[in-house]
Amino acid sequence: MSDETGTPDSAAGSTGDTERDGGPRPEPLRFFGTSWVGHDNGYAARRAGVAVGSLAAAAVSCLVLRLAYQGIRIADTGPFVSVLIVVMFAICSAFAFRNTWEGFGKRHDPQRQASLRGMLAIGFVGSLLAYFVRSLVEAPGEKLHREEYERAREAHARRTTRRTGNPSRKKRRR
Repeated sequence: MSDETGTPDSAAGSTGDTERDGGPRPEPLRFFGTSWVGHDNGYAARRAGVAVGSLAAAAVSCLVLRLAYQGIRIADTGPFVSVLIVVMFAICSAFAFRNTWEGFGKRHDPQRQASLRGMLAIGFVGSLLAYFVRSLVEAPGEKLHREEYERAREAHARRTTRRTGNPSRKKRRR
């Protein structure tokens, strides 16, 4: 059997019995599904693929930006516009890198993300580089998801543990 993410139910590894008992299920990560839980089902290959893919996408993006910059230079718009465009992409890329990097450790506010959508789109190279750097350490977002999943498992275990014996028959200490 397999779930929607393509990982076999028996390969859940560290999820234990809580998943089969109606407990919390791990949230799938983009490109990894739930393989981040037990680092199985090609986890290492997927991490390498994400690293290579994001670095290749960043390199191709920089090439496209260079071609666009050359087009602006050919149009002879002047040095002010050329410098302004380079500074704009540098600042937006740095901001997108920081924003993406922080997103691997905590959930973003959806309203703030919506208001930053344009700036993050301009700085897409920074987001790609953040994915590359993070995938060298772990699956991007794995730390956040692991913390949330462990908290949910602990809460589920606390809710489902049962007391032994009748509490009214306990001897009271004096």
